[in-house]
Amino acid sequence: MACLHDHNCEEHDCSSDWSLYKHIDLSKVSALNEAVSGSVKSVFRAWEQRLNSSEGYLESNEGDPELIVFIPFTSDVKLKSISIVGGVDGTSPAKMRAFINRDGIDFSDAQNMQPVQEWDLVENLQGVLEYQTRYSRFQSVGNITLHFPDNFGGDTTQIHYIGLKGEATQLKRDVVATIVYELMPNPSDHKTRAETGGGLSQVE
Repeated sequence: MACLHDHNCEEHDCSSDWSLYKHIDLSKVSALNEAVSGSVKSVFRAWEQRLNSSEGYLESNEGDPELIVFIPFTSDVKLKSISIVGGVDGTSPAKMRAFINRDGIDFSDAQNMQPVQEWDLVENLQGVLEYQTRYSRFQSVGNITLHFPDNFGGDTTQIHYIGLKGEATQLKRDVVATIVYELMPNPSDHKTRAETGGGLSQVE
């Protein structure tokens, strides 16, 4: 299901308030089959800048339209929608498949695994479409992998913008890891009363 922005977005919560752009761990974003290494990072930017591809875009290798994009977050998120702006002349992706909280997915994995959700895409050159997620399936998302298996007939696939909207949790992922660690404290990190002059020995 897609949302067509044929209204005043500022009055309908379509603004950057819901954008997850600032919660993407951009340094760890990666892509498979990108023609220019690292170019995938250029497709993530503020919602208001979604049509500005002056800093580059993601393109697959010649004759092979398939792309995989791995997107980790700095905190767990609840993902509501995804927006994709593709290229002209048949280079926009025609299908999108999503996998969540799975690291290291390659093309073989993507082709053999059942996605959490998949969408048939349309050529969205003006960035007016958003594809809604099955929201109950996209809770506590630490990372998402997007698989684009085909396009509209071009020799390559181009993606100029990927926008993700939803809500982020308050705790960053490294903070959560620290809390889990402290639930299992290392006895050597904590002095006992015996060590500090008290009457108790180390607790087993």
